[in-house]
Amino acid sequence: MSMFDHTLKSDVTARRLEVITETGRRRWFSKDEKARIVEETLVPGAVVSEIARRHGLTPQQVFTWRRQARRLPTPMADDPPFVPAVVDAMVPAVAVGHERKTARRKAKPDVEGIEIEAEGVTIRVGRGADVTMIAAIVHALKASR
Repeated sequence: MSMFDHTLKSDVTARRLEVITETGRRRWFSKDEKARIVEETLVPGAVVSEIARRHGLTPQQVFTWRRQARRLPTPMADDPPFVPAVVDAMVPAVAVGHERKTARRKAKPDVEGIEIEAEGVTIRVGRGADVTMIAAIVHALKASR
């Protein structure tokens, strides 16, 4: 008797057992978990596929998270850093203005760019300076009046 003959018998009932190992749902990661996993991939010598496998992900998913992280605005763009200015001695504004004019005529700037001078304060902006940083500095100077 062949296997085919056994399956045609009507008195034999076939039983099937199905083993489900996964829930079939998508896994959801919090922003902190994603950031932590992406941070692991930024370590020099890190292998993205190994990190992805360790977390039960595909490398493509981790690369997508990295791309999304690069597109996020940086905290510096929202809140530019400032360094406090320290003045050693008070010099009359007339003397400062006169000395600067003579010094400016003699010295040539090393870097192409612009120079902003207002009320005894000089700001030199080199080529390629960040526009948001320049705007923040000018705004801060206006607010300090």
